[in-house]
Amino acid sequence: MGKEKYLRLGEMLIREGLVNETQLEQAITTQNQEGGRLGEVLVRLNIVTEEQLVTALGKQLNIPYFSIGTGMLKPAADQGLDRLIPHDFAIKNSVLALSRTLKSLTIAMFDPLDFILIDNLRKMTGCEINTVIATRADISKAIEEFYGKSAMLNAAVKASYEGGVEEEAIPLETAGMQEELSLDKLIARAEEAPVVKLVDLIIRQAIDERASDIHIEPFKDRISLRYRIDGKLFEIPPPARHLHMALVSRVKILAKLDIAEKRLPQDGAIMVKIEDRPIDIRVSTIPTIYGEKAVLRLLDRTSVVLDLKLLGFEPKQLEHLHKAIYSPYGLVFLTGPTGSGKTTTLYAILSEIKSPSKNIMTVEDPVEYKLEGINQVQVKPEIGLTFAAALRSFLRQDPDVMLVGEVRDLETAQICIRSALTGHLVLSTLHTNDAPSAVARLMDIGIETYMLAPSLLLIVGQRLLRKICPDCKEAYEPTKEILKNIKLKSDLVYRPKGCPKCNNLGYRGRLCISEVMPINQEIQTMINQKASFQKIKDAARANGMQTLHESALKKVEEGLTSLEEALSITIGEE
Repeated sequence: MGKEKYLRLGEMLIREGLVNETQLEQAITTQNQEGGRLGEVLVRLNIVTEEQLVTALGKQLNIPYFSIGTGMLKPAADQGLDRLIPHDFAIKNSVLALSRTLKSLTIAMFDPLDFILIDNLRKMTGCEINTVIATRADISKAIEEFYGKSAMLNAAVKASYEGGVEEEAIPLETAGMQEELSLDKLIARAEEAPVVKLVDLIIRQAIDERASDIHIEPFKDRISLRYRIDGKLFEIPPPARHLHMALVSRVKILAKLDIAEKRLPQDGAIMVKIEDRPIDIRVSTIPTIYGEKAVLRLLDRTSVVLDLKLLGFEPKQLEHLHKAIYSPYGLVFLTGPTGSGKTTTLYAILSEIKSPSKNIMTVEDPVEYKLEGINQVQVKPEIGLTFAAALRSFLRQDPDVMLVGEVRDLETAQICIRSALTGHLVLSTLHTNDAPSAVARLMDIGIETYMLAPSLLLIVGQRLLRKICPDCKEAYEPTKEILKNIKLKSDLVYRPKGCPKCNNLGYRGRLCISEVMPINQEIQTMINQKASFQKIKDAARANGMQTLHESALKKVEEGLTSLEEALSITIGEE
């Protein structure tokens, strides 16, 4: 098939009404700066979804569109397709052989305009290539099922129980009396092929399952292996107990930690690349009474949405947020518990306001994502580089905007507030349950109200809710008893069911719910008068602030999440 048969991709998408000229120019500019194919860039910028892209391509090129939900992305058995196209090549290039007839091979591809890849497939297989089109996510899932990655992990776990001397867990209090493995033996066991393979498969499976964390925990007679997916922990069949020390040692070697030190907590990092996606893994180990527990936090930079408009804020909330972040000076706080998406929102704000005319500096612990055009500093308390020390140096660096990863103490809070009062825009986070209680928290730290009131611009409280899977959600009518205590504008809501696309969990991905509290003159006066948290909250609501509870119920009404999920996250907020 010759190239002259095809329209250019941008023209196709404009013709289909999926992008406009401005969006296409933005994507081409990004492509020129960062490389990659135009379709991938459009998906990465959230201008189109993968499904919209492949549906439009399939329609324009007259190529069939296959999806995993229809069962069409299932390779034929007994045709040796796994040997024809190796697993690594299939993963790297996002292709899957579906069937073979004489010298003709049907291949599922994300990008059927990649003629170089089609030519390579022709040479590799000795067959003429017929293409069908599918999303990268569906192809990845189908590859996993066909080549048996999950099966590989299960087989490796099963093999760990066969042979091997069971390692009895020794409580920490008596561990010093026992003879420990020498360092050489520990390294040798960690580098054994089954252990290396197990750790690789555990990490790979977690990435494919969209997990944010991996927990490897020792107990008296077993290991617990858990993945956190969309904020919830799920148990995975664990390896045998005798491999615990070797598994943790392998993780520590990868993270460049001291494997001989098992009495103190340690932190490190691993960098891996999966299909050209850079994944940062933060590793934390801590001694428990039955041995070291390891937690691996997975940070997939390509999956993070750094666009305020796509994070879930309501139009009125965005209006207040834009007014604050484009102010020349003042203090903006994001509040919420650990894991509520505060850092992602802060990075989205920086992406929105960064420009060559602004000097933006951040101090973080740790620096989660590297942002182009922004000066980021990692704190190192062991050498005296604390939040406060970095901020004092920032003031000599002619900054316009300063981001402080977290306000933890009086000194940091004071420098933030003085900076906000002397012509700088300061962005930071606080650990509080909602926006109004941030004022009380800052007073508790020791900030004087006469400094706090004029420096504050805006406080945002946020949480993350699991998004209900759009492919299997089902509508139902809640009972009158439930509706009696909840104000819903719609009597019809959705509940999760479970399908292959969401791993039968009923949820896929997360969205942000928030309350945005601008600090107007009335609230400034109340802060100066040391008004109670409840009075400040009542005043904010009277001025139109939507609470976290109300924000969650709105997402329920829009069919984006379930009633159960909304209430489980915001219980006690009202």
